[in-house]
Amino acid sequence: MISAGDFRKGVTFEYESGIFTIVDFQHVKPGKGAAFVRTKMKNVVTGAVLEKTWNPTEKVQEATIENKNMTYSYNDGELYYFMDQEYNLVPLNYDQVEDALKWIKENDPVIVRSYKGVAFSVECENFVVLRVTQADPSVKGNTATNATKEAVLETGTRLQVPMFVEEGELIRVDTRTGEYMERVKG
Repeated sequence: MISAGDFRKGVTFEYESGIFTIVDFQHVKPGKGAAFVRTKMKNVVTGAVLEKTWNPTEKVQEATIENKNMTYSYNDGELYYFMDQEYNLVPLNYDQVEDALKWIKENDPVIVRSYKGVAFSVECENFVVLRVTQADPSVKGNTATNATKEAVLETGTRLQVPMFVEEGELIRVDTRTGEYMERVKG
């Protein structure tokens, strides 16, 4: 059991027959009245976000989430398959992998999160290197400013990049923010 007073970002627990993780929290001690904990929590299975105010002494059952290193194998048109080190395949549907698909391609390492043996989401690495497959050519003189242009990555994701980035180049992207970081020598 974990008390609401111990809530921190990333804490996962069971609440009203669902599994939730704390996205944001704030411990509030008003001048009058009792202290409370204001939280924003996300259902790890459905993705629904709830805001709830807790009494710091309220207790919930902590949930153990398994994180397993896997590799993205392929898509059969309907399901996305991930393989572990023992060559076991785990099929997931689009809703479960939607966020990670922007940044992964076949054979990329990922972390598959599961609860009681049932996988519910996929997380990719914080930084990935991807090839630019489509970008307008840069024009002499416009590369010295902070201007950006849209580029398409090999995963199909559209991203704003500096004007000097050319088609065919490798770039590093922060998957948490979706921002261009730097060019990578390939």
